[in-house]
Amino acid sequence: MKTVKKADLPTKICTTCGRPFTWRKKWEKVWADVKYCSDRCRSAKPKSN
Repeated sequence: MKTVKKADLPTKICTTCGRPFTWRKKWEKVWADVKYCSDRCRSAKPKSN
């Protein structure tokens, strides 16, 4: 089994809070669709700029 360092995992920016978050195993099949870092951000209103 190949191990990957946490620093080498892909990251995205949360559309609600603007913070970076890293890839998780549970998001493996839906990573392209993930937009939010947490359930709290997903249920919150997106921040307007």
